[in-house]
Amino acid sequence: MEGGGNEFTGEITLRPLELSDIDDFMVWATDEKVTRFCSWEPYTNKEDAINFINTKVISHPWFRAICLNGQPIGAISVTKNSGNDRCRGELGYVLGSKYWGRGIATKAVKQVANTIFAEWPHLERLEAIVDVENPGSQRVLEKAGFQREGVLRKYMLLKGRTRDLVMFSLLSSDPKS
Repeated sequence: MEGGGNEFTGEITLRPLELSDIDDFMVWATDEKVTRFCSWEPYTNKEDAINFINTKVISHPWFRAICLNGQPIGAISVTKNSGNDRCRGELGYVLGSKYWGRGIATKAVKQVANTIFAEWPHLERLEAIVDVENPGSQRVLEKAGFQREGVLRKYMLLKGRTRDLVMFSLLSSDPKS
């Protein structure tokens, strides 16, 4: 993983991502290294990013900025399922590439894991799917206490290619890490 070292200094917090965070958002949302395994392409203009924040992020029930000393350096979300799947939620996260390999994403995922089941009592399972070629993100989830369940072969079309994804889960009954 790229980054500036193994340790970071500062406080990692989560808070709602706001329109006023647009310049910080653009740092990671325009980075091809960051978006390589994302379902979306890098943003190429601020107007599209503003539209995304206004129409998707602000109305999302659980979308947070990952902040280092109060400055957004990434984002993390939990998306609710509905109907018979309402017991499950899907975790997604993205972090600016200059912060990779420092334990920041792991800390953010642990913060979510330690609070989401209390915030959403109906939730029994938090899951994340990760590209098989993204070992850094797989390590984040493992360090945060998620269980690797297996590979979903040819599970999703991502940027023109059918991809194998690894399923990870954390249950509300699992020990907190």
